[in-house]
Amino acid sequence: MKTFGERLTLALKALSMSRGRLASELGVDKSLVGRWASGAVKPSAHNLERLTHVLALRCPKLTILDWEREPAKFATLFGLDDANLVSPEQTSLNLSPQLLQGARTATDFRGAAYEGFWRATHAALFERGRFCHQHGMIRRGESGLLQLDLGCPDVRYVGPLLPIDGQLCGIVVDTVQHLPSFMIFNTVSLPKIVLLDGLLLATGNALRTPAAYSIILERIGDLSGDREADDAHAASLMKTPEFIEDLTTLPSVVRQHLLRDFGPIAAASGGELMLTAMATERLSQIVASNTRIMNP
Repeated sequence: MKTFGERLTLALKALSMSRGRLASELGVDKSLVGRWASGAVKPSAHNLERLTHVLALRCPKLTILDWEREPAKFATLFGLDDANLVSPEQTSLNLSPQLLQGARTATDFRGAAYEGFWRATHAALFERGRFCHQHGMIRRGESGLLQLDLGCPDVRYVGPLLPIDGQLCGIVVDTVQHLPSFMIFNTVSLPKIVLLDGLLLATGNALRTPAAYSIILERIGDLSGDREADDAHAASLMKTPEFIEDLTTLPSVVRQHLLRDFGPIAAASGGELMLTAMATERLSQIVASNTRIMNP
């Protein structure tokens, strides 16, 4: 069953109402509404009555008893299907409780080191010689897990990131074809993570051909702590074109890392037999180039 915070988030989305607007109409601080929506606290009886009154001005069917309704019935009050309003961070994964508990514990302990604005870089799967960027953010969601929200003008990828044994595992879905992609990242361990290096498994063409390829995520900024402002900034970053037209803007060390050779011939010369995300000297060079971007 959904928490009060998830019901409140659903209601605000249905009414196209921001947390700031609700806080203003209630005469409370926006951070309090944020804590309600995140599930950190529940409104007092007095505030719940006032909150219900404000929302009922836009949804006359809403009463104070409706906050205890089942999700589907609560959504129908707003003329909506509950499934259409579930955000990526609210979607439950049928994973073992032990795995999820371990991921939440690791997120509680180290999650802040990952939160920020990020840029993904990888080779274009079916356009030889071209490279792609997607931009977005990593942030803890209402589920207590890290959430990846990454995109460009034509597509957006969303889903949870699970810290497991020093790696970051992701299951993301694109918003166009609604297909899953799977990520495993190694981290370059610093007090604040600046580089995630890993592999992405996806079906990237009309024939649904599975493909695995290297991908890096580089930190390009820090969150402000204002969720609405951070959402707006992430949205502006996602307007950046996907394809990199000027390859001189992409350091050669990044291109070499993303397109490194592997297989029997490469292995015979001391290289990789399989495509892996092994630590290489190039990663420190990439970190150095990223640091110059963040601190010009």
